[in-house]
Amino acid sequence: MSPKQQRGAETAQRLLDAALAVHEEGGSEQFTVQAISAASGVSLGSLYHHFGSADGLAAALYSRCMVALLEAVAAPLVTARTARAGVRAIAAAYLTFVAEQPAAARFIHASSASGYLAAHAETVATAKKPAIEPIFEWARPHVRAGRIVDLPEALLEMLIIGPVAETARRYLAGVPGLDLDEAIRVLPDRIWQSVRVSAEPPPESEPDPEPELSHP
Repeated sequence: MSPKQQRGAETAQRLLDAALAVHEEGGSEQFTVQAISAASGVSLGSLYHHFGSADGLAAALYSRCMVALLEAVAAPLVTARTARAGVRAIAAAYLTFVAEQPAAARFIHASSASGYLAAHAETVATAKKPAIEPIFEWARPHVRAGRIVDLPEALLEMLIIGPVAETARRYLAGVPGLDLDEAIRVLPDRIWQSVRVSAEPPPESEPDPEPELSHP
């Protein structure tokens, strides 16, 4: 990367950092290019040069946050020794990410009703693919072996991620009575029960260490 390209990449990251901070502080109402330009110290002209539009910047920030989430979810699968351990680790890692990076998680969930995701769907999908593929690659052998239900991957994703994503949405919205620590303790095994093939309880000797996931 040339010095000019390096400076451009640093400017783009500074804009994304500022955009996330602006959204966390003021929500969607304060999420404007003027506020982001002021917070970052980067001119509006440079902002438009790097992202094309306000929607382009928002889509880029969404992609960055989503990739970080997916990478956090995939990370514990490297050491998951069983299908059960892996499914539980995915669910716990999602909720742990929410606890540890609430600003990124809040932006992800706030973006669900936005127009920029549809307008930049192809770009977002391209950014997400390398991050989500390791999760599917981990699951496929377990599906073929009959340990996890054989469903289209999009539906399997909904069964595993859907419950924790909705939990995260409500937690971030401040719904009373929702304890994230309790969700991390309780939901992963319930989600495993929804995707395992056998209705019988697993043998007591099945190696399945508790996911080493926590948050401050």
